[in-house]
Amino acid sequence: MSLNDTLSQPAVRAFVAAVNACDRDALWATLTPDASMTDDGKEHNLVEWAEREIFTSHPRMDVEWESADGLSLRARYHNDIWGDLSSAWTFTLTDGKISHFAAGPA
Repeated sequence: MSLNDTLSQPAVRAFVAAVNACDRDALWATLTPDASMTDDGKEHNLVEWAEREIFTSHPRMDVEWESADGLSLRARYHNDIWGDLSSAWTFTLTDGKISHFAAGPA
């Protein structure tokens, strides 16, 4: 079993699964309606970013480390745009859903 399957925060676990499945409905279900995100410290339009970085680029996110609170991850991330890279992810939850996430280099 991979660490992806045992992440302690259900919303984060579902987010990783949705990314790996390129499942739009599942990804949006993990997020609050007003969710936001940053990549490399820069705010992005979440819908446009997800379309480019997830849904059309064949991603794979393999979690290597999870913080004690389950809201920070280090993962090997691969997509057709960037290839393989080590990435850091942090999540903010509101009522059990992701209201913000930040991605960047690890």
